[in-house]
Amino acid sequence: MADSDSVRVTPAAAADVDPVTDLWIALAESQRTHGSTLLAEGNRAAVREWVARSAVTGELLVARGGGEDGEAGGDPVGFVGFALDHGGYERDRTRGVVSNLFVVPERRGEGIGGDLLDAAERALREAGAETVALEALAANDRAREFYAERGYEPHRVELTKSLTAGDEIGGDAEGNDDSEPD
Repeated sequence: MADSDSVRVTPAAAADVDPVTDLWIALAESQRTHGSTLLAEGNRAAVREWVARSAVTGELLVARGGGEDGEAGGDPVGFVGFALDHGGYERDRTRGVVSNLFVVPERRGEGIGGDLLDAAERALREAGAETVALEALAANDRAREFYAERGYEPHRVELTKSLTAGDEIGGDAEGNDDSEPD
């Protein structure tokens, strides 16, 4: 697929299921600092199933680095999932979706994320995608800047609101709690 001096991007294999699942756990834990509500260990079984299924369908790529004699190989240092969108809605363009792009922190800044994203985009284009969608947490400035540099633009905004005890419910858009109209 894609190669650089220090990594090789290849389709995931059965032997990658547990290592990539562990990387996803690290991704989920790191995203908590950006406001993610996903539980890392609480989703291990579901993620392991997704990784295994994606490896079989060819919708998961792995970046390997640090092999012997400087060759690209060895343990996974990053991964990316991707698929054509089969969400049930008719669209005027075939859309691909990129999910869960992750590079281990000690290897960031080497171009590995770009290699993974390029390879996923190529695979989606070859599968017939005309556009690609992905998500990044609003508070993850580094990820949003990375995607913007690669031509991604905001398309949809997800808004959330906490409904837990102690949070204000109601009020107007300015945060006032007046229930009577002015």
